[in-house]
Amino acid sequence: MIGSVAIRLALVATIVATVGCDRVTKHVATSTLAGRPGRSLLADTVRLAYVENAGGFLSLGADLPVAVRTSLFTVTTAVLLLALVAFGVRLRWTGWPAFGLTLFVGGGMSNWIDRVLHGSVVDFINVGVGPLRTGVFNIADLAIMLGVAIVVVSEFRRPPRRTAPARV
Repeated sequence: MIGSVAIRLALVATIVATVGCDRVTKHVATSTLAGRPGRSLLADTVRLAYVENAGGFLSLGADLPVAVRTSLFTVTTAVLLLALVAFGVRLRWTGWPAFGLTLFVGGGMSNWIDRVLHGSVVDFINVGVGPLRTGVFNIADLAIMLGVAIVVVSEFRRPPRRTAPARV
């Protein structure tokens, strides 16, 4: 019992830490990069530049009417995040899948907070080599992608479920 409470607290702490790290880095990006030219680091492998993303992944949906964007990126996202948490609890996920889910939820929650407060998300990181580059993203996006990767890999590595032999 105490072990399961400690694990649940650790998962909640992961969500809080993910949201906290993302909020802090977005604040730093806003105060140091907004209205200024971007910065290049590590021989232009990492670029830092302030961008307000009104859309979703890779700015998809940024040109939609405000009412549609609001319902899609705030209301729908909130419902999906709650559904994911319920899904993880219902399936009694533990270990790596639960950790991946908390990263996903923490990242999604932090971007959701941006949308509720500002109507857009602050992005500021771009990674690549030469012309091969990612879109502009933030720490929440990184947590979301890492969370998805952890869940997918852990599900593929899970031993197959035993099924009862068929009765003849």
